[in-house]
Amino acid sequence: MWRQPWGYKEGWAICIGLFITGAVLQLTAGKVDPTLFRYPLNAITGGLFLFFLIMVYIASRKAAALQWFYSLTASITSLTAWMVLVIIMGLTRQVAPSVTVTHGGLLPGLGFMQMTLSWPFMLLFLYFLSVLGLVTIRKVAHFRKKDIPFILNHAGLFITLLAAILGNGDLQRMRMTVPLEQPEWRATDETGEMKELPLAIELKSFTIDEYPPKLLAIDNTTGNALPENNPENMLVEETPLSGSLLDWEVEVIRSLPMAACVHGKDTVNFVEFHSEGATSAVFVRVRNKKDGVEKSGWVSCGSFMFPYVSLQLNDEISLVMPGREPKRFASEVSVYTQDKKQADALIEVNKPFSIAGWKIYQLSYDETKGKWSTVSVFELVRDPWLPVVYAGILMLLLGSVCLFIQAPGNKEEEAAANDTKTE
Repeated sequence: MWRQPWGYKEGWAICIGLFITGAVLQLTAGKVDPTLFRYPLNAITGGLFLFFLIMVYIASRKAAALQWFYSLTASITSLTAWMVLVIIMGLTRQVAPSVTVTHGGLLPGLGFMQMTLSWPFMLLFLYFLSVLGLVTIRKVAHFRKKDIPFILNHAGLFITLLAAILGNGDLQRMRMTVPLEQPEWRATDETGEMKELPLAIELKSFTIDEYPPKLLAIDNTTGNALPENNPENMLVEETPLSGSLLDWEVEVIRSLPMAACVHGKDTVNFVEFHSEGATSAVFVRVRNKKDGVEKSGWVSCGSFMFPYVSLQLNDEISLVMPGREPKRFASEVSVYTQDKKQADALIEVNKPFSIAGWKIYQLSYDETKGKWSTVSVFELVRDPWLPVVYAGILMLLLGSVCLFIQAPGNKEEEAAANDTKTE
């Protein structure tokens, strides 16, 4: 072992040594602090790392040991060791970087619950990135036209990974709660600290499209939907409507999507109510298939103004309407920036709005008021290194296209060479 030329034994030994070193650092110094690598320190660090790789390449011309890092063995062992940690990360519950993991155990102790901030992950990642960078530099230094796909693929992957890790400290993820018609410029970060942002959001209106109401049979004792293993439901899309739940025939006679509850001495009634706080209610007639017992009455999911109303069928079962599920919710907003620019936008789930380097996502709303919510919750994300990551991905795509274009040409050249040999 450790005799030239190096092989897989030396490659695995380097990976294990880096993992052990990282584990010792993790247990003694704690996790990597991403806030230490914010601009411009992360940009300087990236420049120094590239300079270091170039110096290693220059030195490798005379040092045989350094030439091993260009070998396929070094690439396979470094990539495999790093991918093992990536797989562990995918199988382990990850917590936010701002959270301090205090409970004991092997996984938290080695930083596996915050994998990207753990020293074992970071050292093996840098090792793989160094091998990738050195291979790319060597190909660029001995440039040939046929190596263009190789250079694009490897350089693209190198840029993508390096930008992703360097940009981790500059990534900002904020949460902003905006009341109706009140501009808000303050947001909370992942630690709950309130900060002022270089932009403000004013909520003009908030809308929700809901799925039709549905009826469920529940256990009066536990409150669980029945049957417990596979609950049945009846979707009320139009009236009149007939269906069945368990041993009961259900007939929906009347449906009020916007209703108010009116209590009598011994009765509960619902009337149309087209105003804030309105709820959904249906009048049903229910008949038991076995004994013919009939029940009738109103069922409602309730709202922040009106109570939830159920229909008790017997001592064990009741008919209920769960809260209506949102199909789509969106906010109409005006966004103001420091340079006194204003932009109007409609923000909804999975359709963010971009302005001044920020992406604004629709996150939530006041669920206690539902469609009558007067506040909207947004997530604001700023990642200044994202264009560099996209540039690396674009190089990967171009490299793949070049491979596809060159493939037929290579086959023709090989065929021509074989024909020449035959002649």
